[in-house]
Amino acid sequence: MYSQDQLQKLKDSYAKGVLSVELAGEKVTFTSGSEMRRRIRDIEGTISGGRKRDDRLLRDNGTGLLMRWLDKAVLAISPERGLARVKARSAAHTLMNYDAASKGRRTYGWKSPGTSADSAALGSRSRLRNLSRDFMRNRALAVRGRDVTSGNVVGTGIRPSVRMEQGKEDRASEAMEVIQDHLLTSAIDTYGVSDILGLQTLVMNTVFTDGEILVRRRMRNTLFDPNLTLPFQVQLMEVDHLDESITSNGNNDVIEGIEYGPTGKAVAYHLFDQHPGEVGWRRRRKMTSTRVPADQILHIRRIERPGQMRGIPWLAPVMTTLGEISDYQDAQILKQKIGSLLAFFVKSGADGKTYAGAQLSKLEPGAIVGLAEGQEVTASEPPKVDGYQEFMNQAIRTIAMGLGLSYESFGDLRGVNFSSGKMGRIEMDRFVEIWQRAIIITQFCMGVSRWTRDSWRLVEASKGLAPVPKSIDWTAPKRPMIDPAKEIKAAVDEIKAGLTSLQRKQRELGYDPDVIAREREEDANRGGTPTAPANRNQRPPEDETIEEDEEDERQ
Repeated sequence: MYSQDQLQKLKDSYAKGVLSVELAGEKVTFTSGSEMRRRIRDIEGTISGGRKRDDRLLRDNGTGLLMRWLDKAVLAISPERGLARVKARSAAHTLMNYDAASKGRRTYGWKSPGTSADSAALGSRSRLRNLSRDFMRNRALAVRGRDVTSGNVVGTGIRPSVRMEQGKEDRASEAMEVIQDHLLTSAIDTYGVSDILGLQTLVMNTVFTDGEILVRRRMRNTLFDPNLTLPFQVQLMEVDHLDESITSNGNNDVIEGIEYGPTGKAVAYHLFDQHPGEVGWRRRRKMTSTRVPADQILHIRRIERPGQMRGIPWLAPVMTTLGEISDYQDAQILKQKIGSLLAFFVKSGADGKTYAGAQLSKLEPGAIVGLAEGQEVTASEPPKVDGYQEFMNQAIRTIAMGLGLSYESFGDLRGVNFSSGKMGRIEMDRFVEIWQRAIIITQFCMGVSRWTRDSWRLVEASKGLAPVPKSIDWTAPKRPMIDPAKEIKAAVDEIKAGLTSLQRKQRELGYDPDVIAREREEDANRGGTPTAPANRNQRPPEDETIEEDEEDERQ
């Protein structure tokens, strides 16, 4: 009689593909996996008193039992037809299953938790974040991935421009002066270090490293700080500031420092005034948290699942590979160092005596060293490094794919031609545009725009500012062209064909239409001759277009 523990032991051995197992004090060796599987079924039937096998036959309201008796009847009457029925049912059973959902040797150790987006990393988010920061301090490939991502998403900065209400367009230049004085100077930064463009880079770097970042609005009184055009500043805060010790506030749940309302939306953030990881004289003896309403916080992260409120470091899928690559590189460097230490071994005579004569202890260029009778010199063989380049190339490709970047962006341009480089760039640009829109522009820039317009209304009359803009638009930086001559011609053709507008195409290329229109008008006033309309909404006269087309045909 077998026990439940012995049955489980047998199942574990089967899952691992081990055909030998000790049962009831004796070692049992099976000839095949099928034999082991039959033994498992027999033991299951014995333990359950035959009920398990009966339940299997009676599943689907007795269909299994009915089909078994029907198969036996057909086999008794016509063995050929009965065998065909059994084969057809077996094939259908195979087709109606997913191999990935099966449990066996091939899928042993696979994890399939049914947790929610935030629960999946509930106990490991802090460790992932700390490991990611350590990688940024010590792993060159990790730093390269972050810099490439931030450099392409933010670049020189996503610049703001104003759109005025109808009838107030002539005040746009005055409104832009307010933007220039506040957002495009260090006045926007609580620490007085960066302008809004520099803060964008820091936000993207932190989202890549930590997976998320908090941006807090700090209201100021312009009477005490006349250098501020608008009465607010922004403070970037790492998510370590969240007080995770609080679990509730009234009827609202507080999870990892974020307070959620009845609808599941974040209504407040419980924040420490100081970073919990601060050490030395700057650390306060007692740390207390403050409840900050959600409208004062921008919680920026990459959202990958519905209902996801927390972010995960972008290195998480490739962190293991990055760590192993770093260890492998260290081992190869040590191997090369050992290989560069060329050593010689001097063998004495067969009698083991040490002969008098020249001592071979140091080699010099052009030296001729005499050896005593019976001595022989043998050089050591340095270890060789085989397959290093191929392994590293494939490993970096894996990391690049995991981060959504191209392999060439990590600095290796060997074997890259114009076509392959362009295709890789196009694929990566799709991800870059998604990150620009979904993370930096939508979550950070538009949040700052909302705070800017709210603060603008507070001091519009008292400070005599321009009217509050209808909206603040954001233009991503210029994307480098691979073939400017062809790409510019294609853009002009799209505009002429009516497939896009001049303004939209200018923004796609990273230019601000308002700035271009203003500068072209200034050029015209200085005596220049613009080759295209200065007004972005003006189309070329029909006769000019026809003349250009006719000239092209003659050429």
